[in-house]
Amino acid sequence: MKSAKQVVLVVEDEPLLRMAAVDMIETAGFTVVEAADATQAVEILESRPDIRIVFTDIDMPRGMDGMTLAALIRDRWPPIQIIITSGHLNPPASHLPADSVFFSKPYREMEVLATIRRMAV
Repeated sequence: MKSAKQVVLVVEDEPLLRMAAVDMIETAGFTVVEAADATQAVEILESRPDIRIVFTDIDMPRGMDGMTLAALIRDRWPPIQIIITSGHLNPPASHLPADSVFFSKPYREMEVLATIRRMAV
């Protein structure tokens, strides 16, 4: 199955939410790498050229938030697909980086996974 080779980076500062997202994406057959914040995510992206999709929360501590991370990814790694999520903010589409997708928390797992599968093709 092609999706088994796809690597997804999950960026979420809340450990329980990160674990749930990792479990959801791994169960769907993807390889998952975890980051607790945007700074750690950038370090991982710099060392892992196999990452194809980033699933990030907007609201994160320690400097860079998920929107800034998404913009940085779009600039430095244009082929990477981006999914942005938040339980607090609902940014207008004009504020999202090109070709990214936004989901409000709580999101429907089936919708998120359908989007990841579409991005993984």
